Amino acid sequence: MHLSTRPILRRVALTGAALLAATAAVPQASAATAPDDRSAAGGGLSAVIRYTENGIPHILAPDYPRLGFGTGWAQAADQVCVLADGFVTVAGERSRWFGPDAAPDFSLSSATKNLSSDLYFKGVRESGTVEKLLATPAPAGPTKDLKDLMRGWAAGYNAWLAQNKVTDPACKGAGWVRPVTTADVAARAFAVSVLGGQGRGIDGITAARPPGTAGSPTGPTARPQAAGSAADRAVDPAAAAEAAREFFDTGRYDMGSNAVAFAGSTTASGRGLLLGNPHYPWHGGRRFWQFQQTIPGELNVSGASLLGTAVVNIGFNEKVAWSHTVATGTPVNLHQLALDPADPTAYLVDGTSERMTRRTVTVPVAGGTPVTRTQWWTRYGPVVSDLGPGLPLPWTAQTAYALNDPNAVNLRGSDTALAMGRARSVAGIQDALERTQGLPWVNTVAADSAGGTLFTQTQVLPRITDELAARCSTPLGRATYPASGLAVLDGSRGDCAIGSDPDAVQPGVFGPGKAPTLRDAPYAENSNDSAWLANADRPLTGYERVWGSVATPRSLRTRGAVEDVAAMAARGRLTVADLQKQQFANRAPAGDLAAADAAKACAALPGGTATASDGGAVDVSAACGVLAGWDRTTDSASRGALLFDRFWRRLTASTPARDLWLVPFSAADPVRTPRTLNQAAPGIGRALADAVAELKAAGIALDAPLGEHQFVVRGGRRLPVGGGTEALGVWNKTEAPWNAAAGGYPEVAHGSSHIQAVGWDGGRCPVARTLLTYSQSSNPLSPYYADQTRMYSEERWVTARFCERDILTSPKLKVVLVRERR
Repeated sequence: MHLSTRPILRRVALTGAALLAATAAVPQASAATAPDDRSAAGGGLSAVIRYTENGIPHILAPDYPRLGFGTGWAQAADQVCVLADGFVTVAGERSRWFGPDAAPDFSLSSATKNLSSDLYFKGVRESGTVEKLLATPAPAGPTKDLKDLMRGWAAGYNAWLAQNKVTDPACKGAGWVRPVTTADVAARAFAVSVLGGQGRGIDGITAARPPGTAGSPTGPTARPQAAGSAADRAVDPAAAAEAAREFFDTGRYDMGSNAVAFAGSTTASGRGLLLGNPHYPWHGGRRFWQFQQTIPGELNVSGASLLGTAVVNIGFNEKVAWSHTVATGTPVNLHQLALDPADPTAYLVDGTSERMTRRTVTVPVAGGTPVTRTQWWTRYGPVVSDLGPGLPLPWTAQTAYALNDPNAVNLRGSDTALAMGRARSVAGIQDALERTQGLPWVNTVAADSAGGTLFTQTQVLPRITDELAARCSTPLGRATYPASGLAVLDGSRGDCAIGSDPDAVQPGVFGPGKAPTLRDAPYAENSNDSAWLANADRPLTGYERVWGSVATPRSLRTRGAVEDVAAMAARGRLTVADLQKQQFANRAPAGDLAAADAAKACAALPGGTATASDGGAVDVSAACGVLAGWDRTTDSASRGALLFDRFWRRLTASTPARDLWLVPFSAADPVRTPRTLNQAAPGIGRALADAVAELKAAGIALDAPLGEHQFVVRGGRRLPVGGGTEALGVWNKTEAPWNAAAGGYPEVAHGSSHIQAVGWDGGRCPVARTLLTYSQSSNPLSPYYADQTRMYSEERWVTARFCERDILTSPKLKVVLVRERR
């Protein structure tokens, strides 16, 4: 085999070297001749792309502009329609093309209508926010390498558009598919940065109106009072606390994740292992895209990026692997303003009046006249009328609320990813995080070839200390801060301003020295709960409430994950194959805790009958045996998983935890409590009756295999999908809208996405298996539209090709030189 492949290796290697040399020989525009994107577009950028199995590109270039060029080209080839849609969003032109009342896909914000999305993003562009951030010197602003990557990405995207026909039916012939600039790419990065902050408050930002104007609440006309006075009665603190808790509850997001790192003391090779399992949307602009980037001698990293991003966000190199999980840190805070008695658009700070800044934005609307609205901004950030429907923040004659989001001045996220790609160890990962401080809303879990592990919550958070919250919270804040980490500070007092840490890159945020961090534990795991139980034997404590809670109940997914990985670490001799088994174990912790007791409660119902929510009697006797016989997994072949899933969702939605479990939560035993289902809970019979009636009405057998009713359709073929919901606590998360008429769960909305299992065995190359669950392309005409989805359905993996020999010996190898045409 070695002798037969050597000539092939030599020929392909020489071809790649020649192409790289050709790429390097193309004259690159200098700063003097290419001050903006128009000049850069004619500067002759090029790159080498080597495609291997499943359409995975390995991009080779001599420098960052050309690496960005190849990345932008290859992303456009796979995802042009999704990318173009996102650029319409950040340009504030959705209403122009798709109408003002339609909903965006929620990938770049939580705006519920195109109009509110446009009003916000057009305001961002017209205020020059992104351009100012691009011009900010590093380290507070982006580095030259990152700006070169973004410039190159824009040129590569544009070159692909200029040289190829769009075949994807989603945007073929659409006028909104247009060239982009570096500022457009940066605007998309800005949107990702504020996704957990201003991006979640867009409806409230664009709806905020001074009292007495159209569409605003009518406030009292009495003399304004200081923050924390009678004006607080406009918002019920108890209700607001619960609303804030739900608003910032990571278990409710359409983004989540699991990740675990194992130390060398637990592995067969004595080297580290990493399993990353992000839970992200399967459709739209928050999909991952898989690739490798190489600048010889400078950068060699493989993994996945969020669409529109020019760097690997999660991945691995020769020495270290990492993944991210959505963190519990509350990335924003509110300032309650005491308004000037003479002007509700001015506010008082230490008795001095400051006028708000008007941001008047006009949005073109399809088939109608343009819409003009005014937003109001303060020293703290924009005035906001609510944070979701459950947390109204009325603007009265006395009081308004301003939203502080420190990530609105953070364009460093991709610099953090770039620095991590160059790291050589978990210490290097930690150093990259601390130097760049760019991650807005995620934790990091990492392992390296020396056997080290890392968990850290190094993210950009407002510097809300518990002392500051105790001293400066309004009555509303005294309710919301303990419940959710959302501080509401008295904006009328200068001594309540957020301070800075000396090791922080930007003002008003925590320095990395305050981030909850765990190094070199036998395992480090996170499933979107706080840092407390990253390792159950080494709990992390002592951090401020804004980072997350301590000694509080964990989600079922966290509890199941900690049980699983702790047992794996204790067993030892772990390999990448063990990570693969964990990914598809599909154990349902809720089933282990409650299925047997639910079956007993079912069997105890008089006459095998229960009363449904509509008052009707339902024969549930057949369900008892199905629940008892269920194997407690959410494998595609599991019988009873679907019945338990429909039952358990109903039961937990209607029954408080205090009534559900006989053994309550204990901080001394957080992984095993609460437990023991209360068989006498009144909701059990009703939930059983409703689930049985629902399945029977849909013609679904109570013991039907899960995969017959949890599936996706690709190319006219049903592909069964295993995994389970957040409610069941399954590691391999699958969230799908229920559609009984279409067969159950006929499409996955979000869940397991770019999965990677990475380790080292002492050889030159990492041992890596990956899987992009929804496949590389959104274009149904692409050969890479469903190939990995079929593999996911069959629980098969892609063997990563990282080292040159692996790439060059791929039977599917296709080497392409892509370049701009002058």
